[in-house]
Amino acid sequence: MNQYLSGNFAPVSVEHTATELTVTGTIPEHLDGRYLRNGPNPIHEVDPAAYHWFMGDGMVHGVRLRGGRAEWYRNRWVRSPIVTDALGAAAAYYPGGTQVGLGGLGANTNVISHRGRTMALIEGGSTNYELTDELDTIGPCDFDGTLRGGYTAHPKRDPDTGELHAVSYFFGRGNCVQYSIIDTEGKARRTIDIEVTGAPMMHDFSLTEHHVVFYDLPVTFDSRQVVEETVPYGLRKPAQLLLSALIGCVKIPDPISAMASNRLRANAILPYSWNRNYPARIGVMPREGNNADVRWFDVEPCFVFHPMNAYDDGNSVVLDVIRHPTMFDTNLHGPSEGPPTLDRWTINLASGTVREERIDDHAQEFPRIDERRVGKNHRFGYAPRVGQGLKQGAALLKHDLRRGRTITREFGPGSEIGEFVFEPRSPGADEDDGVLMGYVYNRSDALSNLTILDAETLDTVATVQLPARVPAGFHGNWLPATET
Repeated sequence: MNQYLSGNFAPVSVEHTATELTVTGTIPEHLDGRYLRNGPNPIHEVDPAAYHWFMGDGMVHGVRLRGGRAEWYRNRWVRSPIVTDALGAAAAYYPGGTQVGLGGLGANTNVISHRGRTMALIEGGSTNYELTDELDTIGPCDFDGTLRGGYTAHPKRDPDTGELHAVSYFFGRGNCVQYSIIDTEGKARRTIDIEVTGAPMMHDFSLTEHHVVFYDLPVTFDSRQVVEETVPYGLRKPAQLLLSALIGCVKIPDPISAMASNRLRANAILPYSWNRNYPARIGVMPREGNNADVRWFDVEPCFVFHPMNAYDDGNSVVLDVIRHPTMFDTNLHGPSEGPPTLDRWTINLASGTVREERIDDHAQEFPRIDERRVGKNHRFGYAPRVGQGLKQGAALLKHDLRRGRTITREFGPGSEIGEFVFEPRSPGADEDDGVLMGYVYNRSDALSNLTILDAETLDTVATVQLPARVPAGFHGNWLPATET
């Protein structure tokens, strides 16, 4: 049985539009915008023996809040070519264009806004998509032609400049990942290649006021999986030897990488796994530096999907990360390789050493902070407690890193929560002075709601009842009606 196709991981089959939703409690008046969250939702039946959670078609769920009311709930598949064909939708949803990487995979990992555009994001060389305010798909997004070949699911917005910083990976790039900056006009103003050990999965990165941090960790492209799914049996051994010699060393021609990727996509297989022979290291580069300026520091083997935040502290760089002991070693369906914990890595740039320490032992993922503290010393962090395979739990953890304590908000039996996003009460409000928003699934009625909490106390401020279930997914954001 594949756990990522059952329970609240199971996909939903209907796109809803519901208006004037029922609200319990009071929605704060300052909330004027949309809470959106993205996640995998395969539109076709998939093979449970092969399906990987990360490979489902993208679906964005959203609630529009204004004037103390919940005006609407919508859920929409991101119209990749596969989804468009399956739904018989108008071709205008997908205007076409050259794609590389996992081109047929609908963007399923994050959803953000930048310069008035709503964008569904994914990584690994896949195509990102622009959406309307009502979540219909406009078409592929490559930042007006300034950034081709895919992007990332986790850009970081500099709270001082408003620019988006990102690190993008794709197995066809050879032994390089790409660091980019998208300016406030929505165009790439800087892109540089950073050499890494091979072809790693680099889901996220860290940004401080003065540095960019790269996580070159031992989850890498697995040529064996590609060969088994794309090459006739008798040719598999030489094909695997050839791919193993090329991947992570030289750039792979687009037609070849696209063919392999689309075959894997057809079977919903993620071509990455734990690599015991790959080093675990962190790269630190000055923001205006280049490849030659990166300094590399070894850490104990592990994997990090999500840093909570990072900041500079004198001659040190402090990284708060969710650390997994291994990843995709024994389970190739999803992240289920031991409890992920909140750890702190302190890199001493003067001595060249890294101190690794545990902050909190609770199994947790999808950490968030007040986004105004990105790259700066932060006091608070928020993360849902998770079960085996990142099964959604019924508790939200609030970390007070200054006082060294964690408090827990329990949602009760039968509840399952995902990522919670912080929004300040006002632009000048103190850190932690605001609300947290996230979807909560209730097994008793098989429905979800949008729950709004007071960030300081974790008490419920309001709940918005939805007409459907929001499956366990990945990342989302509060998108204010007026960007600041």
